[in-house]
Amino acid sequence: MFRKILAILCVCALLPVFGEAVSLAAATPAQGRDPLTKVLVLSRHNLRSPIGTSTQSLTPHTWFSWTSGPGELSLRGGQLETIMGQYFRKYLVSEGLITENEQPQAGEMLFYANSFQRTIATAQYFSSGLLPVANVRIEHRLAVGEMDPVFASRLMFMSDAYSAAVREQLQTMRADAELGGIGKKLAANYQLLEQVLDLRHSTAAKSQGLDHFRTDGPELEFLLGDAPGVCSSSLQLAINASDALVLQYYEEADPQKAAFGHRLTEQEWREISWIKDLGMDMCCAAPLVAVQTAHPLLQLMQQELSLADRKFTFSCGHDSNLVSVLAALEVKPYILPQSVEAHTPIGGKLVIEKWLGRDGQEYASLSLVYQSTEQLRQRTILSLDNPPMRYPLELKGLAKNADGLYLF
Repeated sequence: MFRKILAILCVCALLPVFGEAVSLAAATPAQGRDPLTKVLVLSRHNLRSPIGTSTQSLTPHTWFSWTSGPGELSLRGGQLETIMGQYFRKYLVSEGLITENEQPQAGEMLFYANSFQRTIATAQYFSSGLLPVANVRIEHRLAVGEMDPVFASRLMFMSDAYSAAVREQLQTMRADAELGGIGKKLAANYQLLEQVLDLRHSTAAKSQGLDHFRTDGPELEFLLGDAPGVCSSSLQLAINASDALVLQYYEEADPQKAAFGHRLTEQEWREISWIKDLGMDMCCAAPLVAVQTAHPLLQLMQQELSLADRKFTFSCGHDSNLVSVLAALEVKPYILPQSVEAHTPIGGKLVIEKWLGRDGQEYASLSLVYQSTEQLRQRTILSLDNPPMRYPLELKGLAKNADGLYLF
């Protein structure tokens, strides 16, 4: 697996994004194996408030009263991340990697975050749960509010031929004759979103004539020095509304109130979330894009996994980072169970674990660890007997052994 990371720093391969869910693994990734020697976590920040104010005009209803400023970690997000850190403490103690009140020696652990409040705070709350007496310092490289290039997902190479190849790859991945087919496939999702928002009676409908989300397009931008993005205003507004509603569903205790008076099933919440999930995949999951935008994080992962003294690494970024890294590593298609977010739930973590095999060789497991929708909404206390969700990831071109591990 280590050679795969090295190779992907230089080359890319095709990766479809969608597929059937596979069975959920037990809380411990492998049975009958020797010690856990190293853990690397790439985390999405936990629950935040919506980033912008564009959604306010899309509904006549009142949004949730957030406990944090725009785009910042909410109070519930801090609680949820502390709970996750406490679970990891119990898990790593049970595996013998740390002690109950671990105070790590210099160089044994790294906590590194993008320089935004929500990512720094997520790392801080996680570290408080994991190492409650260690007074951990969270490393971030820039002033708060500035984007660290490691997490920026920027395109550092661009040409007309490359841009055309990316668009062709996206069309192949989606089995669409043209990218405009994506909007048409979202028609039912848009309709549900419009009903929940009561878009026809919104300020945007009255002042701008925006009473529905257009299904033509979408338009994508691939610009040198910038992150890939959606420049279709209708799709971007729908993505923003989808994001805000899902966040509100996690925060608001009354699910009917979270849906502005509508009684939604879990499947309907997934359909609303799919709008933003698909938008993220379009921008970040094409392999030609992913191997470029994930390159700085892959370099960090390679370095951390090779440091002899490092036993735990926690880096905190965004859903775009997880999507691009997973695509670059050629993770097989998956849909996460018990989550309204299909691929990278809020607070979700890519966890790479190194194990020392009985044959003296090093092995690795890869999984996504995340709180289920119910655990997020209920702020469920996690433990070894009541763990978070753990979804085993499979890599194209590599075979697992009987314990479900890859030769490192």
